[in-house]
Amino acid sequence: MREIQAASITKVVRDLFVSANYFIPSDILAALKQQQETELSQFGQMVLDQIIENDRLAAAKKMPICQDTGMAVVFVDYGQDVHVVGGSFEQAVEEGVRQAYTEGYLRKSVVSDPLFARTNTKDNTPAVIHVRIVPGENLRFLVTPKGFGSENMSALKLLTPAAGVDGVKQFVLDTVRQAGPNPCPPIIVGIGIGGTMDKVAELAKRATLRPVGSRNLDRRYADLEQELLAEINETGIGPAGLGGSTTALAVNIEWYPTHIAGLPVAVNIVCHACRRQEAVL
Repeated sequence: MREIQAASITKVVRDLFVSANYFIPSDILAALKQQQETELSQFGQMVLDQIIENDRLAAAKKMPICQDTGMAVVFVDYGQDVHVVGGSFEQAVEEGVRQAYTEGYLRKSVVSDPLFARTNTKDNTPAVIHVRIVPGENLRFLVTPKGFGSENMSALKLLTPAAGVDGVKQFVLDTVRQAGPNPCPPIIVGIGIGGTMDKVAELAKRATLRPVGSRNLDRRYADLEQELLAEINETGIGPAGLGGSTTALAVNIEWYPTHIAGLPVAVNIVCHACRRQEAVL
């Protein structure tokens, strides 16, 4: 059994959230530059120019890419042979978020009560933590500061099996069309299919964190990703919603077995500031 100090968890979570808010992932930047070369709209090209310059300045000056520095979402692959010492795992993660948003001068956007009080917690905690127990003696962290301009445009629907592939495609396309310019396109579209109502939402969120250019290992789902990406980019929404051929940079699907009577589908949208960082302890 390997022992990991809680303080080490706090430090890695702190560093990941600060870095995620300052530095756009290299695959996202590469995708933006690629689309800049092929975008058909003059306004679309102008928007892509400004986004790329914004990302460059944020990295150079170590400033947030976006004013919405997000709610802290943490995916953890927790090795079953790890024992956290010197504190609890969850408290260590929360302290890392607290330090990142305070010491990194990141906007704190979390309210303590979603409906009545809506009082700012003043340290951006609590985080949303997803833990998956895996073999081994490591902790793998994958974090994303999730802005709500795009989160609010996401949707979930419990289709019936009769809806099939066409029903899934229609729901995804309707969600993207309805979102229009609100999620700050070009977007990343994460799609979860299967499981239960709660599981499918997690799948969709996890799908947004897959690198741009990667494909689902199942050829059928990989083909569906390509089809949806092409159809989303044919909507003409374009960068910033000003029209053009670049509405999405990627469509990623994650799936899971489900009940014979159901076909859950979730669509999680991320704006062009698709922020994520990962590390292994």
